[in-house]
Amino acid sequence: MEQTAGAEGEQSLVENLVSVSGAFENSEDIAVARDLARNFLTDVQAVHGLPVSGRAMGMVQLVVSELVTNARKYAPGPCLLTLEVNGGVVEVAVWDSNPTPPAILAPDPMRIGQHGLEIVMAVGQSFAVHREPVGKRITTAIALADDPGGDVTGRRL
Repeated sequence: MEQTAGAEGEQSLVENLVSVSGAFENSEDIAVARDLARNFLTDVQAVHGLPVSGRAMGMVQLVVSELVTNARKYAPGPCLLTLEVNGGVVEVAVWDSNPTPPAILAPDPMRIGQHGLEIVMAVGQSFAVHREPVGKRITTAIALADDPGGDVTGRRL
């Protein structure tokens, strides 16, 4: 797992920045992407000392699952997942090779399926679709310590 962080005691443009990326080609990799997110957030707590609520841990894994699933389903070739912590939030970004923006459907409790982006938009603080020179990148941000009960999971003392 490759991570980036500002050096101790050194002022930097990337101070407090921690990130990890992974490429996924197969539908079986969706579980691997969730594992990457969980392991990354566990390291964010244990190594970098940032609190991560149980809710944030679950929401990030859910968002990763939904976005990687959509990329694998609707775009040819691999997709790239990047998780980046900065300023108390984790930004989840998924790039895929299909330039067509996703169809964002209005909430419909009678519809079976196709609720992934609806879920992502409901749990994230932001949602954006960026056109790239090749394909598109979908991003959302989730607060790390947003649990009203203050539950911090995975803290290693």
